[in-house]
Amino acid sequence: QVQLVESGGGLVQAGGSLRLSCAASGRRFSINVMGWYRQAPGKQRELVAFITSGGSTNYAYSVKGRFTISRDNAKNTVYLQMNSLKPEDTGVYYCHIIGGPSDYWGQGTQVTVSS
Repeated sequence: QVQLVESGGGLVQAGGSLRLSCAASGRRFSINVMGWYRQAPGKQRELVAFITSGGSTNYAYSVKGRFTISRDNAKNTVYLQMNSLKPEDTGVYYCHIIGGPSDYWGQGTQVTVSS
């Protein structure tokens, strides 16, 4: 069994910054892709960013230049540095990892950006 523990969400004013973390623990396996999704009220869950085991990254157009995803393979942890936050970034942010034949989701952490 694999557990994902997220942290770093909260309330911030527009223009501010937050850093999300997601640590994977449990059964040992090779993690391929680590990423972040978000879901705003009344909207579908959408991909924010992901990073491969080789370090390649991909971002949603709406966050390019503002968000940075990184990972620490030794700690099985993925980070999302969010700068210049906007009210439209508000939502529940979910960590997602793909390893072996399975994928796993975190419980979600709330990010609220006030105008």
